[in-house]
Amino acid sequence: MDGWHVDNRCMNCDVARQFAPGLIVEADGRSRLARPPHGPDDTGALHAAAFACPTRSVRPGDGRLDPADDPFPMPLDPGVLVCGHNSRQTAGATSYLLRRPTGTQMMIDTPRFSTELADRWTRTGPVTDVLLTHRDHAAHGRRYADHFGARLWVHEGDLDAAPDADRVLRGTDEVGIAPGVTAYPLPGHTRGSVLYLADDRYCFTGDSFYWSRTTGDLAVAESVTWYSIEELAASLARAVGRLRFEWVLPGHGGRRRLPADEMAARLGALARRTALLEPRPVDFTATLW
Repeated sequence: MDGWHVDNRCMNCDVARQFAPGLIVEADGRSRLARPPHGPDDTGALHAAAFACPTRSVRPGDGRLDPADDPFPMPLDPGVLVCGHNSRQTAGATSYLLRRPTGTQMMIDTPRFSTELADRWTRTGPVTDVLLTHRDHAAHGRRYADHFGARLWVHEGDLDAAPDADRVLRGTDEVGIAPGVTAYPLPGHTRGSVLYLADDRYCFTGDSFYWSRTTGDLAVAESVTWYSIEELAASLARAVGRLRFEWVLPGHGGRRRLPADEMAARLGALARRTALLEPRPVDFTATLW
């Protein structure tokens, strides 16, 4: 298979499969190469998967990755870049850079930390804020905020994961935190989960919901809801009619862009489905990515 492979460090986090769908698939509880790359587009997808993979399990034939092939930060849309370099300390969560009209940026959740990476993110503009969606993704927040000279945001429900945050969101009411950017507390996955909405276009959902490639629809990770599935259902019910967006940009699971009216309809249907769910034991293998 042209030498590309996934080694046995894989923790089955789905990251590589997001960047190289069809090339990398799930089998026997881990990611595996499904076929060799055919042309530069496939090779580029494999390099994206390799540099995003939190365990560096996606490797070319000689096992060595050339930094010149690192595509991150990767433009996803004019206003958003994907950071890649996902961290094991955040269970492989995806992080993003949100570009603002002022030329500044906000980082939503964090990639793994190194000073080289931190300097890289500022080449497209200074980072003024690091927005944490919830406790699971807080590992590198303070280090990035200090490196950037940025404000670190977290919700009070997850404050113990970032006790030295500069800005603390409280309650369940939406809060405007910058022009065009609103924080929507969404307790459920954790007590302090937050969704960030930008420009009525980008919806950074953390682990509250995602796009499932299996079902072809919005989904909640009910089997890894740490706090309360009932609270998540109530949060989604409050969000219906208040959120308007085109892009769903989660920490885990698929990303997707659809017309805002269709997203709104799908969010309403997700809220209704979630209201029918009952608590269940945590089971990482049951999530339909």
